[in-house]
Amino acid sequence: MDSELMDDYLDGNALAGPLQEIFAVDLTSAVGCCAHCGLTGAVATLRVYRRAPGLVARCPGCGEVMLRLVETAHSVWLDLAGTVRLQIPI
Repeated sequence: MDSELMDDYLDGNALAGPLQEIFAVDLTSAVGCCAHCGLTGAVATLRVYRRAPGLVARCPGCGEVMLRLVETAHSVWLDLAGTVRLQIPI
């Protein structure tokens, strides 16, 4: 990935509003584990990029994609393929 794009990111708190529309809890405090490097941390620590058709959240350790969130007029697509697990506090 272009180094200029890698530096142009928001922290995982940028996911708060969109994820709150889907889930009844604030998922930015949920703890996820990167499927690539195994780094574990809060969703709020992910690096979120907006230059895609949706939001792309990358691991702060290795830069691999952990989460993709795309909204259309009729649905929301959430891809967690890069996340081994997501521990959600209740």
